[in-house]
Amino acid sequence: MYARSLFSVAILLASLAAATDWRELFDGKTLSGWRGLGRSDVPAGHWAVEDGAIRKIETGSVALIADGQPVEGGDIISLATFEHFELSFEWKVAPGANSGIKYNVSERMSTEAAPETAALGFEYQVLDDERHPDALNGPNRTAGALYDLIEPNESKHLRPVGQFNSGRIVLRGSHGEHWLNGEKVIEFDLSSEDFRKRLEKSKYAPVAGFADRRVGHIVLQDHTDDVWFRNVRIRELEEK
Repeated sequence: MYARSLFSVAILLASLAAATDWRELFDGKTLSGWRGLGRSDVPAGHWAVEDGAIRKIETGSVALIADGQPVEGGDIISLATFEHFELSFEWKVAPGANSGIKYNVSERMSTEAAPETAALGFEYQVLDDERHPDALNGPNRTAGALYDLIEPNESKHLRPVGQFNSGRIVLRGSHGEHWLNGEKVIEFDLSSEDFRKRLEKSKYAPVAGFADRRVGHIVLQDHTDDVWFRNVRIRELEEK
């Protein structure tokens, strides 16, 4: 009995230690820990905190570049940077909305390209698949995709627009994963021939160093539409 009790205590302590590995990137009340890409503050009129969630405020008819991103947008980036990590979050979109969570982001590379307020990095696509036209451009531009690179698999299940979906991103060495509502929908290896070929066919092919691994920022994308993020947290992983 004594040995069994010690074993139970050991399991509990291990569970508590694992839980403390997680770091909140959003405190549920403020945008502390975030700022605009290439800015010292959060772009006014683009972001707010509502009911425990970060809201990307719909910005109406604004000038756009060819891929639909605003010329004068307002992506926000984490002040902290990460290399090997697991990111957990929840997201929901308004009808017809488009956004994303970007990672492995170099701010310098991003601000040297047009538009200066839009991050360059791997993107976990956040989308209303039924109403936003980007979904018609291929499955690698639908919700949960590694944007313009890898499409989600058959395990993908989206909740109705207006409800929160759960998401998870794992990036460890050259290995990456996207999860959606408890299912792994994408797995990739940056060093693989498959990834190389996909990159060559993508919009990112001309961007030197785009897929290089780095200590990078986490980014919430401004794609003009109403989108919400909550329970954004991260834990750092050891390199494989």
